[in-house]
Amino acid sequence: MFEHYSIKKIRTIIHIGTLFVALTTSAYAQANETKQKVYELRTYHTYAGKLPELQARFRDHTHSIFKRLGMRVATYWVPLHEPDASNTLIYIIEHDSEADAKQKWQSFMQDPQWIAAYQASIVKGKLVESVDVVFMQKADFTQNL
Repeated sequence: MFEHYSIKKIRTIIHIGTLFVALTTSAYAQANETKQKVYELRTYHTYAGKLPELQARFRDHTHSIFKRLGMRVATYWVPLHEPDASNTLIYIIEHDSEADAKQKWQSFMQDPQWIAAYQASIVKGKLVESVDVVFMQKADFTQNL
């Protein structure tokens, strides 16, 4: 009877230990994954009167190409107040790393569907005057939000 109890106890300890290791490993992997993610903040400044055309290009072409290429956009924003409200489009893309971002942007710029959409959209003149790009990582306290 005593031997049977000890084996059960040992098995329980092994199961608890295995569970602890699995949970710890999972938490560590998630923490590393969060730290490895890179977020790209992109702010497009259009020429006067061109914001609606830029928005149409994103709505009708760019976003679907992003999705096809695995470029994960959080969302798109437009400022509420002037002087930026009439000429600014902002969005954030999540990447696995800066190298991942570079590879995906290269694929995007060489994509025949993108090239055709871009060429068609600038027939009456270029839409974008400048683009600001900032690469970011989540702050360590983000998990508490």
